[in-house]
Amino acid sequence: MRRRVSGAAAMVTVALTLAACGSSGGTETEAGSAESGTAEEGPAYAGETLDVWIMEGTNPDGSAFFEEVGAAFEERTGATLNVEFQPWASAHDKFVTSIAGGTGPDVAEVGTTWTTEFAEIGALEDLSPRITEAGLDGDLVEGLVEAGTYDGGLYGMPWYAGVRSMIYNTEIFDAAGIEEPPQSWEELVAAVEAIRSSQPDVIPFPIPGDSQYGAYPWIWGAGGEIASQEGDAWASEISAPEAVEGLDFYTGLALEHDSSTAAATTWNEAAVLEAFMQGDVGMVIAGSWTPGRIAQDAPDLVEKVAAFPIPAKDGGVAGSFLGGSHLGVFSDAENPDLAWEFVEMMGTGEFAQQWAEQSGFFPGQASLMEEIAATDDPMVAPFAQQMLEGGRAMPVTPLFGQIQGAKTVETMLQSILSGSASVQEAAETAAAQMDETFAAAE
Repeated sequence: MRRRVSGAAAMVTVALTLAACGSSGGTETEAGSAESGTAEEGPAYAGETLDVWIMEGTNPDGSAFFEEVGAAFEERTGATLNVEFQPWASAHDKFVTSIAGGTGPDVAEVGTTWTTEFAEIGALEDLSPRITEAGLDGDLVEGLVEAGTYDGGLYGMPWYAGVRSMIYNTEIFDAAGIEEPPQSWEELVAAVEAIRSSQPDVIPFPIPGDSQYGAYPWIWGAGGEIASQEGDAWASEISAPEAVEGLDFYTGLALEHDSSTAAATTWNEAAVLEAFMQGDVGMVIAGSWTPGRIAQDAPDLVEKVAAFPIPAKDGGVAGSFLGGSHLGVFSDAENPDLAWEFVEMMGTGEFAQQWAEQSGFFPGQASLMEEIAATDDPMVAPFAQQMLEGGRAMPVTPLFGQIQGAKTVETMLQSILSGSASVQEAAETAAAQMDETFAAAE
């Protein structure tokens, strides 16, 4: 038996009395249906325990939520659910250590940028056969599927995600005579110029130099890519014509159309949001989790804020990074069938929806997302549309994490916005740095 990582102070153990009677007899499926067994035997996994790691803080009331999940899980399977909460800041290192020592959980929440890293070293089970058997093919959010796919297999069950769209101050738009949110680059420029001419003290659209995620939608919106894979090799695409066109438009909003302020060259997303909450910024790129922050920190602004998808060059929805989490079954899980029972229960239906509602993120099941997108909530539906139509993953290679750590894209943006390099020069420098990282792993 594998050793277990202790952590009583942070652990929520749901240990309820086993049901006296199990389900009536049935035939066990290949996936190990929890409904199999006889009345005398009880549920299929009675007496077993499933160890699960969940990241701390995503859901403000995570302990209460998992008490409810644990009760439902035991009723469904007969097994006890043992949930241990892990801080995001130290989770990656703890995963690496536990994988090496065989001391990890059966199932864990895995950040989307970690899934392929762990899949590559053989730590996660390929869930594709189980997803197909459950009839979930085609009903999972594509961007999350892309982020969890490695070498043709899906190693993370889409659980929840957030995405960036545009939020705007409706009072500022009204004062500028903007009747509808921009739906193309041309309309975005027109909106920036209308705000600038009508309200000189307002920053129409700050361009933050210290935010990589603000730049990617314009690359994708022009038809470009960040990097591409051929065989096992990766190569940067950030200096290709389409990507440069997107970067030129994005930074040109500040340099040519006066949409920003010089101070924004060093701003990150937090600084942009702070400026927006002061009420003198027209629009910003912000996450789907942002409305909750505005309601908490700037309640007087809530009624003046709405959202719209980031526009692609000639209309439609631009790509936007889909950040969130998968649920992964670890390769040395004591009972992979039981682990899948939990993953399926959490990733679909009632509990997927409840988690999304409580955490302020979106579920990873496409049919649930479509219901959300059909609402008329001005601070929900546009983000849902962005996620469904434009949700994108970072290049699906662990090496891109090194590029992000080196802040290659942020350095590129700051060199353009500060005037120290042209868009093409800065993009070529960034591409060379990316390619150096990619080549080092060959």
